[in-house]
Formats: sequence, C-alpha cells, structure tokens
Amino acid sequence: MIKKTRAEITKCILHKVANKFNSGHNVFSEDLIRFDQEGYDLMKSFLLKPFGSLAQSYRFSHHADVRLNELNNYASEVFKNESSFIEYSKNIVNHLYEQSNSAQIKTGDVLIVCIEGIEYKDVLTEAIGIFKIENKVDFFQTYLDDNKSFDVVVQKGISTKKIDKGCLILNTSDTEGTVVLSVDNNNYDAQYWLKNFLSVKLADDHNAHTQNYLELCKEFSEEIIKPEMGMKEQGNFLASTVDYFKENEVVDYATFKDEIFEEDKHKELFDDYKKHYETLNEVLIRNNFDVSGVVLKKEKAKLKTEIKLDTNIRIKLDVDAPEAASEYLERGYDEEKKMKYYKVYFNEEK
Repeated sequence: MIKKTRAEITKCILHKVANKFNSGHNVFSEDLIRFDQEGYDLMKSFLLKPFGSLAQSYRFSHHADVRLNELNNYASEVFKNESSFIEYSKNIVNHLYEQSNSAQIKTGDVLIVCIEGIEYKDVLTEAIGIFKIENKVDFFQTYLDDNKSFDVVVQKGISTKKIDKGCLILNTSDTEGTVVLSVDNNNYDAQYWLKNFLSVKLADDHNAHTQNYLELCKEFSEEIIKPEMGMKEQGNFLASTVDYFKENEVVDYATFKDEIFEEDKHKELFDDYKKHYETLNEVLIRNNFDVSGVVLKKEKAKLKTEIKLDTNIRIKLDVDAPEAASEYLERGYDEEKKMKYYKVYFNEEK
C-alpha cells in the first residue's frame, strides 16, 4: 500500500494514555524525542513496516459532517502548521483517553510522529502516525555493579516485533476523503480503535466489497446455518464460499446463490439475512464486484471450520477443500448409545 524508501520521521513525541473508566490521568511530554542514528533506523522500521503490505484503506466519517471528525481536524491543523504538532499531539491523546469507557481498555505509551516522503499510489506525501503500545515484554539488562562485576536485572520494554495499534493519516485525499491506514494486532475491543477513536469507514473499493461479503457469509453461517443444520454444513458452506471466490474474478450475487445453495428456501434465507445484516451493520453489500485476492487470503485465515464435540474431540475441515466433508464425512445417530456420531473415511493417516 505504501513505500517507505524515501520516508523520513521529522517529529516524534511520546505520551502516556490512561484509562478514563478507571479515573486514570494522562502523562504528557513537552519535548520531542531526539534519536541517535541506530534508534532512528529501528524506530522508523518498527512503525512503518506493518503498512507496507496493507491492501485496505479507510476514510474519516461522522454522523453529521465529516469536517467534525476530531482526528480529521487535528491532522489538518498539523499539516497546515507543523509548529502546532506538540499541542495537537496532546489533543490526540486526550481524544484517545475519552474512548476508554470500559475497564478492559488498556493504558499505554502513545507515539505520535510526522513523516515526510511516504509514497502512496506513486505520489510522495506527508503523514501523521499515531501508535499505541499496550504490551511490554520482559528482558534482561546487564550492568556493572559497584564491585566491578557484571549482573543482570529484569526490565520491561517495547518489543520491536510488531506494533499493537497504529494508523497513518496521509496528507492526500480522493473523492471519498482523507486516506487513513490502520493496523490493530491487539484487537480485544472491536469498537475502540477503528470506530470510536479513528471514526473511519472502509474505502468504497473492491477490497471493502470483498471483506463485507465474506463477513456477511461468516455471520450467516454462524447465526443461521450452524443452529439449523449443524457445524458440518456450516463448514461446507464456508469452504464452498471460499472456493467460489477463488474460482471467480468477479462475484455475482445471483450466480453465487445458484452455486452455493441447492434449495430455493436456503436462497431465500440468505436474501433475508443479507437485508437484516445490511440494516444492522449500516453497510451495503454489493451484488457485483471484483474479488480482492489479498483480502480473500486475510479473511480466509479468520474462518473457523472446526467441529467441536462435547466428547473433547475436534474435527477440522479444510476450507480449501469444500468437497471433502461432503464425500468423506457422515453424520448419524446411534440408537444403542443414544448419541450422535461422525463417520470419517480415509485411506491412510498422515
């Protein structure tokens, strides 16, 4: 999605955000971080690496007027006048603090940066980055004690393996608004980061259309197929859905139903659920769109096609082999034991 070859961090500041629900208090820095070269190189790679492979982007939203979106305003002011960076970085942390309306929202360090030379769609632009560090790791620090002998002490620090939460607000826009990129590797609250803090929506492109449709199918399988037909049929449906997306460059709603469902009553169930899902989630599911291979791969990894039984046995279905469960897995009822069973056919164990 972005290229960081010519990117430079021009400003960086760190604040600490508390939890409003627990009546905590934010702690603010007054000065920018001054890096040595080694620290700068490590920080730049740590902050920007997660965005290099992102396919999806977001746009700011607001129920009344997008110009009232707080982060949109703060970013615009910083882009206009970088001398206001420290002041608005505090406003950003205060806005983040206001979203911690439950005890489970974690406190943490917040890094806010100005970046120049970000390449997005072959154009160089600026960006404001906001990164929240929620988890720290233990490490051994060695030191020379008063007796001139080496010793170790356990300390906590920031792991450079992956960022917990982060976003880049680019100083570029399209017909939908300002481009925003986001990552969340510690997603314990679905509303907190994207909806409450950033207040963004997916860009209206094939990436969003693919994700929305696959999420619809996932919820349909969980709420309709699983309770009424069982986990085997749920797995079959999800595997067939993935197979359809893999085999077709363009999704057609009518064709999808014809290929996935054998009976008209199931097609009608899907139609009804689609309307319910769109209303509930305030989203429009497109009937025709190009498939995003990147999003398909990401969403496929989230699909759970595992049958969990109350006898502590699990049967895992391969989402890439939709025909396997139909051909080699049978479900029945044993009159003697008064129990349901699954029968699995195979040639040899692997």
